[in-house]
Amino acid sequence: MDSETVVALLYYFLFAVLVQSVPISPAPNTPPVLKEAAERAKTLVEKILRELPAVHTATVNTEGLTLDPAPQTPNLQMMVTSLGIPATPILKPLSERFTMDMCVSRMSVGCLLYQGLLGVLADRLSGLTNLRADLRDLLTHINKMKEAAQFGAESPDQNQSLDLASRLHGNYEVQVAVHVTLTQLRSFCHDLIRSLRAIATYRRRAAGAR
Repeated sequence: MDSETVVALLYYFLFAVLVQSVPISPAPNTPPVLKEAAERAKTLVEKILRELPAVHTATVNTEGLTLDPAPQTPNLQMMVTSLGIPATPILKPLSERFTMDMCVSRMSVGCLLYQGLLGVLADRLSGLTNLRADLRDLLTHINKMKEAAQFGAESPDQNQSLDLASRLHGNYEVQVAVHVTLTQLRSFCHDLIRSLRAIATYRRRAAGAR
């Protein structure tokens, strides 16, 4: 064996020893402040979900508009399009393409959306004030999550629900708008709970996968 081969082998074994001796740092767990804010937000979302059926019963009295799972009729779909009620922000599972920052930002956008819609509808009928206040408190917790994780500040469009007011020409339009808003809000809350659970455990799962 020539001297160059011997030197190369020595370098190889030395590199292997150094690599094995360097400790691999596990992915850090979710910061305690972020986890606490996520838990508080989840508790509030669960409260909103418990209250939604009673709010719907108190505000929607048009026959056929219930919270029971049922496919939308063509007439109801046309009404939703006519009223211009925005779609709920989509919350996907956390990944490299859908980061925690993006997820929390969409949570914020959704809360602002439903706060705005309920604010417009609260001018036409009673029974929505407490729900809107809960969304305001939820947004506070989500903002605390942003601060804890040092996410970049964004300015969601807070005017996306303002067109609804000009399209509520009668009681039927109001009833449909309330029904659709509460139905979409319920679905959004279910997505929120899944996302909040994922945020509280995301890094810990990633560390365990190594």
